[in-house]
Amino acid sequence: MADQTSQTRTARRQQQGKKIKKKKKKPIWKKIILSIFLLFFILFLSGVAVGAYWIATAPDIDEEKLNIPFASTLYDKNGEQFADLSSDEKRKEVKFEELPDLLIDAVTATEDIRFFDHNGIDIRRIGGAVRANITSGFGSEGASTITQQVVERAFLSNEKKISIKVQEMWMAMKLERQYSKEEIMEMYLNSIFYGAHSYGVAQAAETYFGKDDLNDLTLPEAAILAGLPQRPTAYNPFENPELTQERMNTVLNLMVRHGKITQAEADEARNVDVTSLLVESRPDPTPYDAFIEQVRAEINEKLDDVDLDSDGLKVYTTLDPDAQPYVEGVLEEGDSNPINYPENTQAAMVVLDTQSGAIQAIGGSLNNEGSGFNYATRGITQAGSTAKPILSYGPAIEYNQISTYHQLDDDGPYEIEGSNPIRNASRSYNGWVTARYALQQSLNVPAVKLMDEVGRENAKEFAENLGIEFESDYLDLREAIGGTRTEVTPLQMAGAYSAFGNEGNYTEPYAVTRVEFSDGREVDLTPDSEQVMEDYTAYMVTDMLKSVVSSGTGTNAAIPGLEVAGKTGTTTMDGQEGSRDAWFVGYTTNYTIAAWTGGYEVYEDEEGERKTRRVPLQDTTLSQQMFRQTMSHLSEGIETADFTRPDSVVDVTVERGTNPAALASDSTPSENRVTELFVRGTEPTQVSERYEELDAVTGLSASYNEDNNSIEVSWNYDTDAEEDVNFNISASIDGGSMQSLSSTSDTSMEISGVEEGAEYTIQVVAERGSLTSDPATTTVQVPGGEEEEEEEIPGVTGLSAEYDGNEAINVSWSYDGPSASFEVSVNGETDTVGSESISISGVTPGEYNITVTPISEEDSNVQGPSASTSVTVPEEEDEEEEEAEEEEPPEEENESDSDSETPEESDENEDNNGNNGNNGNNGDSSDDNSGEQPEDQSDNNSEEQQQENESDSEPDDEGSEDVSPQNNSDNGNNENNNSEE
Repeated sequence: MADQTSQTRTARRQQQGKKIKKKKKKPIWKKIILSIFLLFFILFLSGVAVGAYWIATAPDIDEEKLNIPFASTLYDKNGEQFADLSSDEKRKEVKFEELPDLLIDAVTATEDIRFFDHNGIDIRRIGGAVRANITSGFGSEGASTITQQVVERAFLSNEKKISIKVQEMWMAMKLERQYSKEEIMEMYLNSIFYGAHSYGVAQAAETYFGKDDLNDLTLPEAAILAGLPQRPTAYNPFENPELTQERMNTVLNLMVRHGKITQAEADEARNVDVTSLLVESRPDPTPYDAFIEQVRAEINEKLDDVDLDSDGLKVYTTLDPDAQPYVEGVLEEGDSNPINYPENTQAAMVVLDTQSGAIQAIGGSLNNEGSGFNYATRGITQAGSTAKPILSYGPAIEYNQISTYHQLDDDGPYEIEGSNPIRNASRSYNGWVTARYALQQSLNVPAVKLMDEVGRENAKEFAENLGIEFESDYLDLREAIGGTRTEVTPLQMAGAYSAFGNEGNYTEPYAVTRVEFSDGREVDLTPDSEQVMEDYTAYMVTDMLKSVVSSGTGTNAAIPGLEVAGKTGTTTMDGQEGSRDAWFVGYTTNYTIAAWTGGYEVYEDEEGERKTRRVPLQDTTLSQQMFRQTMSHLSEGIETADFTRPDSVVDVTVERGTNPAALASDSTPSENRVTELFVRGTEPTQVSERYEELDAVTGLSASYNEDNNSIEVSWNYDTDAEEDVNFNISASIDGGSMQSLSSTSDTSMEISGVEEGAEYTIQVVAERGSLTSDPATTTVQVPGGEEEEEEEIPGVTGLSAEYDGNEAINVSWSYDGPSASFEVSVNGETDTVGSESISISGVTPGEYNITVTPISEEDSNVQGPSASTSVTVPEEEDEEEEEAEEEEPPEEENESDSDSETPEESDENEDNNGNNGNNGNNGDSSDDNSGEQPEDQSDNNSEEQQQENESDSEPDDEGSEDVSPQNNSDNGNNENNNSEE
């Protein structure tokens, strides 16, 4: 029984083992494959479902929309329509049978080589596009056929979405079933925008080449038309013939690749100059063309695959309906315009809202004629001295926290190794000047030194934050005066300067606020503002630029009753006299305006083609006049607040000429006080002692000490422990001259070895550094001595003094008496001679009082009566004054270039316009530099030193107008006070 049971269990176990083997699990890889297959199947079904939904929701094909592009409508800042692009368009339809094979070959080779073979979509192009989108991201390459482009333009948005692409392909195949290839080609070529307000290939051929019959098109012309639709504005041959030539070559290469033309035919076509194909008459300009061009540029930059001319957009802009037409009027020559533009002049202007950076108006060119080139947004040129606040003064305040009083040494040309020296425009130099004065008068040398002082990297970073772009990382020192490779547009300069007027906040200038698509979708394009500098930098630069307008090189831009800040700038011609550009960029708290004028001449080259070249401007004040006219109009009737000083800035009254700056003392004369701006925490604390007066000693007394035959002197003086005061003691005997005896810090001293019977007059003066007090005096009589009968001697007779005209006074007299010498006193200075005449040399203009006293040779205490006379040395003639050894800064009349000219003087100084700017080739100034000296640049010398300068200074040897030292002293205009003394 047991065995049976055991066998049964064994058998049962064997049977169970067999069952276990039958239920063994499948390998894991089979499960993975099955899962992937199921996933793909589910995704496929989902994709089919989603695709079916997209197809089901695709719009119907509306025949009315197939041939008419949807132009956009533009609205001003008030929401009012100011432009309907469809109203300016020109259209001309063409039938397929009128299309030459040459043009069809050029179009298909460029856009869709298998157009006549596919059913609306090109599978081979889709495969290539898929690979590109996988490797470079979705949307990096399209595969749209001509049919798909027709569908997208007519019915769909340009969003890069898979759903849109699926709908586009479905509708393309649907369109192919409803229309023939010939009809679709007609739709395509009749609806495309070709630039210059032209829609359709037939209208484009007439606009650009003047051809009514498309069969007259040449191969280069057909290639140009085939390439234009990709970027019709950029490839516009009227405006950008070089880019058009490049695009034409691309089309020719594609035609060769696809066997439409031979290589020889392509090479022959490439040799044709694009400009030679164009008609002479250009399309008439439309109102607000320059502003609309900026709108188009912003949409192309900020929105992918959006066509302003065919997508039916509603574009909301910043255009000011008052400012834009006024700007165009200022740039229109005519009797109603007070600005007289000379021949060969071009001009442009940009108006911004200072607070927001919004573009209010753009004037692209003078009379909006010629090629329609927009100098305001595309006319890059050197900035001249308008670069100085951006590359020198702004960075120096931002990084080094300099004050507007900061001292800069304008001591002469700035030497650069291996290059021409940098000079001031006037070729005159002023010694130590303030930062305010240097910017106000647009001095080149201080600006370059200041950029070098703050560091080129700091200067470059500061400028880049204001929208200025540089060709390389290396910044040439001449960039400080706008004179090398860096070039800017009026739009860039307006944006940079608006940040100074907006407390250091920079907003990239913009013309478009938002765009509404035909399907109701909206996109906000308003840029964000960024704090790019400290508020103290913005305010202090602004305050200095206000001085430029009020009393510097920009006085022609001044507007009564309006707080205006701004800067002039000019550039020089290469190899010839004159300025090729003249700038004025200025702002109030409401508006910022960049005005530019340039010399351009239209001429015909040897082949008879019309071209332009740069020529000197005939009037470099035009940009200031443009600014003044426009800002006056825009500010009329509205409140314009002054710039608000931030808490980070303090104004401090310092003593003129101190270096480093020192506070003015109570004794500093009013003409030597100047109030300047400092970053809070950097203002000076040391008080100038130059004009401070010390208190005189009190209680001065003297007594004779018989025991040691001396005089004991004592006095009182109240002094703080920190003050280091000394006392100078002098004495005279019996009325003679005062002789210094000693200097001590004590309040008493002893005079030993005194003469018996003599009368001593004792004087004590307190001294600290260069300061002295009024003298205190007392008298003491020394007893003793025998009285002797004094010998009497006569006085001199016939005393006379004459100026010989050669810096000498000849004095002579007669004497009839005992042997004597003669004490001669000239204005208090004495000398003793034995003869009866003396010659006083080295005299300067003024009155001289001469006294001669005989002194007995036997007894020096015996003197005869004194005789006196006087003589006046006249002021030197002008030619003598011009021999001054120290160079004096120029007077107001010495204006040597256009930035400094008043309107009455501009005609006289036209010949000096070549000095108005600086060019990288010759290192000359890039801006006007008036010789005018403001009231805050007074002489730092004492009155006596000024008088000495009258005879010792010499004029600038480079031709600046001579100015007498006396006049400089009187006007307070000489800031070069310490350079030679």
